[in-house]
Amino acid sequence: MGVMAKIAVSLLFLALCVGGMGRAQSVTGSETQSSDAEAIANSLATMLQAARSVISDSQPLINDPSLGNKGLTGKVVLERTLQAYRAATGSDPLAADPESRAVHLLRDQMDAIVEVVDANQETLNAEGTAFKGFIPAVFARLVNEAFARRAGDEARVKVTAPMDLVRNRKALPDAFEESVIRDKFLAAGWKRGQPYEAVVEGARGPEFRMQVPEYYTTSCLTCHGSPKGSLDITGYPREGGSAGDLGGVISITVAR
Repeated sequence: MGVMAKIAVSLLFLALCVGGMGRAQSVTGSETQSSDAEAIANSLATMLQAARSVISDSQPLINDPSLGNKGLTGKVVLERTLQAYRAATGSDPLAADPESRAVHLLRDQMDAIVEVVDANQETLNAEGTAFKGFIPAVFARLVNEAFARRAGDEARVKVTAPMDLVRNRKALPDAFEESVIRDKFLAAGWKRGQPYEAVVEGARGPEFRMQVPEYYTTSCLTCHGSPKGSLDITGYPREGGSAGDLGGVISITVAR
């Protein structure tokens, strides 16, 4: 599946937003009055998915041991990411009001994408090495960390997963994320691809939280499929997953 198709599917999932519970002050539907925060969360999730898809589609190039300079700079990755984002959303963040909170945060994320790719040029361009380890999951984590340094308390983006699928402790779900995964996304009646959103009381006041479920595709099974326990290319035991299983969750928090 190419970048455009992947992002179109992602947007379909994001369009199916639903309100939900939270700690004490959670509200749903029109009661949240958080359309701005919801739009920000959607944009951040979509931009991350677009960038991750670019890195996914670039794996043959990245892991080509015969090539040195791949030409896959931060600028190039961002340009391809923006192409996918524009095609999927019909909007151009470079043409929007740079003073708005939504655009400010989106540009923080764009800067984070460039930072991460440029910081890993030595790895990407290493000759004689086939597998570089610069996979979409690692890329997304690094981008989210770089974004956090820029956005501060305004917004956070994280990729987590059901507890038994988490490979990096930094990605462990917090109590809210774990409850959504257990009680919503893994519930028999939950509509596939339907995100979950709520306004909850955070450490610094009300926060808008959106959780976007993501599912294993056939390509994911190279690392996460069967036989369970056998080592994948990263040296980690495979989980024995199947296409269509819940594999991860994009978790976005936006201050209100």
